Amino acid sequence: MSGEVIGVTDSSGAPGSGSGGLGFVEWVFPADPVAVRTVRSRVRQALDGWGLTPLGDVTMLLVSELVTNALRHASGPIGVRMYALRERAAADPVLLVEVSDPLADPPRERVAALEDEGGRGLQLVARSALRWGSRRDGAGKTVWFELALPG
Repeated sequence: MSGEVIGVTDSSGAPGSGSGGLGFVEWVFPADPVAVRTVRSRVRQALDGWGLTPLGDVTMLLVSELVTNALRHASGPIGVRMYALRERAAADPVLLVEVSDPLADPPRERVAALEDEGGRGLQLVARSALRWGSRRDGAGKTVWFELALPG
């Protein structure tokens, strides 16, 4: 499944448009390790298209961590949604990224020992994002993070 995308929605809006955002994208990927590379590529393309290239590296790093967690702990399709929101009541403009999977168990941040090869992904998300969290969605869950928009 070389970079297969099961579904895609791509909607761009101009700043100040009725949606209050620069754009929205949504993809659904198969539970395949190749999906991580494909997600990074799609995220970079969307951010470049929205004029948010400076957020590319940190966004790709964090979304890679969340998609990798979904691959390790869940089976089934992985959803990725990304919104660039400029106009929000009582909040700074943010990039909101959500990763969904079919496992309802919430993610747990843990302290990894020095010799552990894993266990640092959620710590990385928590330290790099403005906010992050998770919520149940039907039979699965969504893990999300926000990054400040430049400017």
